[in-house]
Amino acid sequence: MGIDVIMAWRNIWRNPRRTLLTIAAIAFACILLVFMLSFQLGSYDTMINASVKIHTGQMQIQAKGYQDSQKIRDVVSDPARAGAVLDRIPQVAAYTFRARAFALVSSEERTYGVLVEGIDPERETQVSTLADIVHEGSYLPAKPAANEPAGALVGKLLASNLKIGVGDEITVLGQGYDGSMAATVLRISGIYSSGMDEFDRSAIQIPLSVFQETFSMGPAVHEIVVMADHLAEVPVIQHAIAGPLKQIENPLPLVTLDWKALTPGLEQAIKMDLVSGGIFYLILIMVVAFSILNTFLMAIFERTYEFGVMMAVGTKPWRLSRLVLFESTGLTLVGVFVGIAAGSVLTWYFMIHGINLGSSSDEIMRQFGLPSRLFPQLSLLSATVGPCAVFLITLLAAIYPALKIRRLTPVEAMRHV
Repeated sequence: MGIDVIMAWRNIWRNPRRTLLTIAAIAFACILLVFMLSFQLGSYDTMINASVKIHTGQMQIQAKGYQDSQKIRDVVSDPARAGAVLDRIPQVAAYTFRARAFALVSSEERTYGVLVEGIDPERETQVSTLADIVHEGSYLPAKPAANEPAGALVGKLLASNLKIGVGDEITVLGQGYDGSMAATVLRISGIYSSGMDEFDRSAIQIPLSVFQETFSMGPAVHEIVVMADHLAEVPVIQHAIAGPLKQIENPLPLVTLDWKALTPGLEQAIKMDLVSGGIFYLILIMVVAFSILNTFLMAIFERTYEFGVMMAVGTKPWRLSRLVLFESTGLTLVGVFVGIAAGSVLTWYFMIHGINLGSSSDEIMRQFGLPSRLFPQLSLLSATVGPCAVFLITLLAAIYPALKIRRLTPVEAMRHV
């Protein structure tokens, strides 16, 4: 077998120009696959982090069933104890408390049903980008001013529907936790634009203390929103707090929900994008495979007389087939290794410097909480999956020329000049 490997390597370089072009085609495909898959996976992390930082967080602690029912009575009755558990988890970067209720909000001209959210103004800035997307007025003050209406943040679309602006007053009317009437007057502190139309037209944010007083909540909240140091650490946090949460007495058991459960639409969009990207990658690989198939068919056509002579002197057809497979394997391996190396260097460069999407897209990206530069994420997965697929499919494409040799006879082959 050692002699066959040496012969295969020498045969590869009998036609240097064709060999180099074939290696370049394989390497180019691998470079594209490494870079594009790294960019795709890196953009997913950016999308997920941008989406969860606008509203949901990477993880939440809730009463069991609250995510589906959204009932005001399904509360976390002692959020301080749950917070103490989170304080002991090193992977937790920040957390905050939120309370939510549906209510009618009225301006001087119109009335709409909205979701009223009570937030902790200081803690909220550590887990969300709400303060950054306020484009009119200002963010909520840490402490509401005495003897004045509490501040409120509203989305751009809701402000337009209610025909209100910064400084205008609105009235909130709803039902409290204990069944009593919940009513208060708020003054618009700021108007934000998240780029998510449903969020911008259907919710307002007020200080948590004001919400708890207005809706007779006491210290209870509905959500404890958690952000990890890294998205991949969310399962670690969930596992770490599962036991301690069971020991906390609550009207309903406390559960944890990750970003996939909180934003199922985002996960579905990522899966759809992966499928469409996979189809593109498969087409690219098939194009390369057919080019390799053509190369080896041409090589066999040119060497048919040579194969006939070798069979005439006693070389078995299976050995010639194995020789061709060794040639295709060596050629493909060179192209794959060159592609992985060049693709990794290219991706590493853009991991440091980022990809600038241009000044024209800054405003659009800012609305969605995305940076103007996107950074690919090079990993073992992104650096090897595409090239390995190229290697396997290329080898499969080389099987046909190898089998074609087995059907040759010495006499017929030697007639081919």
